[in-house]
Amino acid sequence: MIDFGQLGDVILSLPALHAIAEKFPDAKRSIVVGSPCAEIVRMTELFDEVIPVDRVELLVSNKIWSSIQILKFARDIRRRRFDLVIDLHSLPETNLLGYVSGAKHRLFANRESRSIDFLSNYEPKPPKEDKSIHLSEVYLAAIEPFGIRSSIEGKFIRPKPVDVDFVRALLSERVVRNEQLIGINIGAGHPSRQWKLEKYCALAHKLADLSNHRTIVFLGPEERSAMEEIAATFPQDSIILDKLNIPQLAAAFSMLSVLTGNDTGPMHLAAAIGTPIVLLLNDEAQSRFLPRAEKSRFLRQSPIGDLPVDAVFNVVRELL
Repeated sequence: MIDFGQLGDVILSLPALHAIAEKFPDAKRSIVVGSPCAEIVRMTELFDEVIPVDRVELLVSNKIWSSIQILKFARDIRRRRFDLVIDLHSLPETNLLGYVSGAKHRLFANRESRSIDFLSNYEPKPPKEDKSIHLSEVYLAAIEPFGIRSSIEGKFIRPKPVDVDFVRALLSERVVRNEQLIGINIGAGHPSRQWKLEKYCALAHKLADLSNHRTIVFLGPEERSAMEEIAATFPQDSIILDKLNIPQLAAAFSMLSVLTGNDTGPMHLAAAIGTPIVLLLNDEAQSRFLPRAEKSRFLRQSPIGDLPVDAVFNVVRELL
């Protein structure tokens, strides 16, 4: 499998990855993914081998060095003698990788203006990408030639016990037994998608009035600069977690009663674990790229900063 999407893309491809694993239970299964997504795929335990590629390093490094690394990687893939290559994300460079792999059978998702379709030789070919359906359904449609019909519902990631134990140890001295944990993920890929920090603060104070509840604020590397402000303005009993890796973050999310946040990769991760989410969006966010979760609520407002605190609080309380 080749699956070179971003974090949210790879998580939305998990139903297709599960379907492939069920279709070929006795095969040795390998997957090539971008380095940030490798841990996500490892948590599924679907593959015998996860092969990470640091695409960012290849893009920003010296072109001669990057070209040599790409040739080395392609040669390594060819040496493995794969029988079948499935390219779910289907970019020109990943189509070329699938072709030079030497695999006898090659199935590439047919994505408009992106795929090099003639390099794929599997018959019948996948249908052309339908941009009117959810991205998870696009990935499932790509593997229809195998006769696969699969559901997109379910918990596709299960945190490992070692990571659950690590997070429990972090929280053991601050969380009272049987308290419900409410998560706030303040990060956003772009300011246009980010609810105001002062509104998250107001939400945390309203949540603090609920009995038997504790708020956990999750920060990524880009949000650590707000650490002092959060510590000074959020309720004193709030817990701030800012240095978790992806498996530990998944473990922490699995302990929450609900997670609130902007449209980012971590919200996709929480949804894939089965954690109820309240997703805050601007009106322009396309529904086909949103997380799939059994228990989810989407609140839209443009600009997103105008979304009322009371509206978010009421929906969080409803899910609780």
